[in-house]
Amino acid sequence: MKIIISNRSSTPIYEQIKQQIIEAILSDDIKADELLPSIRQLAKDLKISVITTTRAYKDLEEEGYVVNVQGKGCYVLPKNDNLNYEHVMRKIETLLFEVLDLRARIKLSDEELLEVMKTILEEDKHE
Repeated sequence: MKIIISNRSSTPIYEQIKQQIIEAILSDDIKADELLPSIRQLAKDLKISVITTTRAYKDLEEEGYVVNVQGKGCYVLPKNDNLNYEHVMRKIETLLFEVLDLRARIKLSDEELLEVMKTILEEDKHE
């Protein structure tokens, strides 16, 4: 598992770690029952605080992606379709808000934006 963190990002490091692990789980790069690197090992590999990796793993467990087995490590749980749906919907919403910001820059009307979207959807059907 390869995790890349950016000190220049406005996203906290623990959140960057968490999001990359979630992406790896949802894309099947990390499978159910697979053991994640230990908190200490991941902190050492990324040259960050153990507190930061602990926070990322704690959040992953609270959100239902992993389970921490005392003395054995942190294991990936089987994919939950509801979690996957919510994650993808959150991503779509984020991208759509970005589109709305871009639309405002060039003063694109609602009708023009919808026409662009319809065109893209039609092209996608034919591919």
